[in-house]
Amino acid sequence: MESFTKKYLDESLALIAKLDVASIEAVADGLAAVRAGGGRLFILGVGGSAGHASHAVNDFRKLCGFEAYAPTDNVSELTARVNDEGWDTCFSEWLKGSRLRAGDALLVFSVGGGNREKNVSVNLVRSLELAREVGAKVYGIVGRDGGFTKQASDACVLIPTVAAERTTPHTEGFAAVVWHLLVSHPKLQRSPTKWESVK
Repeated sequence: MESFTKKYLDESLALIAKLDVASIEAVADGLAAVRAGGGRLFILGVGGSAGHASHAVNDFRKLCGFEAYAPTDNVSELTARVNDEGWDTCFSEWLKGSRLRAGDALLVFSVGGGNREKNVSVNLVRSLELAREVGAKVYGIVGRDGGFTKQASDACVLIPTVAAERTTPHTEGFAAVVWHLLVSHPKLQRSPTKWESVK
């Protein structure tokens, strides 16, 4: 009998083989243009993807020289907005406070990409609508069918579904693979990583 570990790793190999290289390159090109134009990068995610957002802010700032932020890094403001104004607008109102504008970009990590009709991750949907209103760019690393993020994005990496019952762990795991690819991409990386220089 095949072990669960082998099955999961085999699914991961199948997923890698299905990743669209062109979409990853398109995100790299888009982000490079945002930085060259002096734009800021706002990284959004909910749940596990909020953890990704915080980690990615570090990498894009330290390795790639972006001015980057995540609304989930300020738990006081986030919870005040959720408590006083509601979940649906907690990110979009934070972005308004940050004066999101043309030349800036959003990078969204999400398993489903947001869906207003199904009332899932509406805070992402509202943020993407705001980005479109002000002329900011939108990039995503998402799973399933990509949801509203894929519809609204300038470039979007879709993590393929290879085992429907493990959509979330595969999407979240490979979102980290893709953003680490991006911060290592020669079009984006400006500073070396530390451990490669330690003898």
